[in-house]
Amino acid sequence: MSFVPKEPKQGKPSKTQRFTITENKAGKRVDITVDGKPFTSYIYPNELMKPVLYPLRTAKGTLVTRGWPMDPRPGERVDHPHHVGMWFNYGDVNGLDFWNNSTAIPAEKKKDFGTIKHRAVTKMTNGNDKAELVVTADWQKPDGTNLLLEETRFIFNGQGNDRTIERITKLTALKEEVLFKDNKEGMLGIRLARELEHPSNKPEVFTDASGVATAVPKLNNEGVTGKYISSEGKTGDDVWGTRGKWVNLVGTIGQEPVSLVILDNPQNVGYPTYWHARGYGLYAANPLGQKAMSNGKEELNYKLAPGKSVTFRHKVIIHSGSNLTNEQVNAEFQKFSAVK
Repeated sequence: MSFVPKEPKQGKPSKTQRFTITENKAGKRVDITVDGKPFTSYIYPNELMKPVLYPLRTAKGTLVTRGWPMDPRPGERVDHPHHVGMWFNYGDVNGLDFWNNSTAIPAEKKKDFGTIKHRAVTKMTNGNDKAELVVTADWQKPDGTNLLLEETRFIFNGQGNDRTIERITKLTALKEEVLFKDNKEGMLGIRLARELEHPSNKPEVFTDASGVATAVPKLNNEGVTGKYISSEGKTGDDVWGTRGKWVNLVGTIGQEPVSLVILDNPQNVGYPTYWHARGYGLYAANPLGQKAMSNGKEELNYKLAPGKSVTFRHKVIIHSGSNLTNEQVNAEFQKFSAVK
């Protein structure tokens, strides 16, 4: 992938507006800074088949998301090129796969994949306590026909060692009924930095110092410290395919302890969500893939009639300096649950 996102320039923080949003239409990006330092960016280059937040950083500026394929770092896995930053989509929408679409899909197979096209930034609000970004996007069929209208509000917040992102996404069916057939590939996803993966001994393919893919028969797990902990007491790979109100990914990057939390919301369809969380670094909440995630014990096949809408609410917490306890995450979950 040729696209390499350029870092936003660090500016002087405003005395009254710690959180600043800057749109760069030519660069197809919107940069979010805190105290003049980069936090994340909403990007939608042609090389991506959906808009994403990329990368995500701690309050200290440490990257918690994988760089490859956008900006490779040594020692990263080179799998799943559609896993970029933090995104929201699904693997089976009226038979189209929005989740797995990327530039790696051959032309003859593109007919089976959907694309999410950024339409517009409709609101940007800077502030001392938070910043808000509102965007619209079109979920499109391969012929360019719009299937769903997406309206997403991001709320960026955080004090001290915390950075938070609330994502409120409203999907509206347009001219036809939309079926979200139960599928394991969904829905709010983050691809993690190597340090936050679970240690593994399986042979894999990783990048070298030049960003070139290299087969590695035996993994070096030095510095790989990630561990999933769910609200229901599941840990590690056992979190996959289970329900939970939240998951807390704990680990250490260098000498910096980190917690990366995803909170579900009781207002969401399918609450409490299933977790599509893999040790190799895919971290996702999937409320709609119930048959796939329950091994056939449950089935949802969620439908939207033409003109009808559904809203999904999630919150991501990036905490630096310590690993959050279950009690601390529960407190954050209770606060988020109370928001209307």
